[in-house]
Amino acid sequence: MSAAAPRAWQRMLSGRRLDLLDPSPADIEIADIAHGLARVARWNGQTHGPHVFSVAQHALLVEAIGRHLEPGTTPADRLELLLHDAPEYVVGDLISPFKAAIGQSYKAVEIRLLAAIRLRFGLAPPSAAVRALVKRSDAVAARHEATRLAGFDVAEAGRIFGEALPLPDPVAALLDPWPTAQAQAHFLTRFGDLCTSTGTTP
Repeated sequence: MSAAAPRAWQRMLSGRRLDLLDPSPADIEIADIAHGLARVARWNGQTHGPHVFSVAQHALLVEAIGRHLEPGTTPADRLELLLHDAPEYVVGDLISPFKAAIGQSYKAVEIRLLAAIRLRFGLAPPSAAVRALVKRSDAVAARHEATRLAGFDVAEAGRIFGEALPLPDPVAALLDPWPTAQAQAHFLTRFGDLCTSTGTTP
């Protein structure tokens, strides 16, 4: 008698059961995403301050940086920026050194999850220009997080993460870590505002 296949799904607090190997858009809820991302720590929690710097707050920072870099972005583009790390509500935030150690095996899971998330919220696959904006905004965010929160000196952060782009004060303020409930609430509010602008039903 063959052994049962390993469980590849996770029960969400919404009651949904999300299959990591074959994720269905019907099993994705923004409340689950916000709840999870607000509780996932960037930098493996190795940051200064009384609160972790959550992936939810990082997502808000990346979206704000993207708007700063390209003021002409559409609300759909901004949703792409906000949701760029959304799969981490399920798989967690794998730090770059660990990704280097395990290779690319994790990537297929992230890609499937992000595709299902886009379908759930009516987002088309991003253009090359939007993908480049997400990548640049993410790198700028990491550069500031590294020196402000994660103990990197300026020279080291520059070698690893690239340009030290000055940020306007309202964007830089997003680098002050929030309590979990605040990060979750702000993420949900920003998502709701962008959905209203795109005519999307959350």
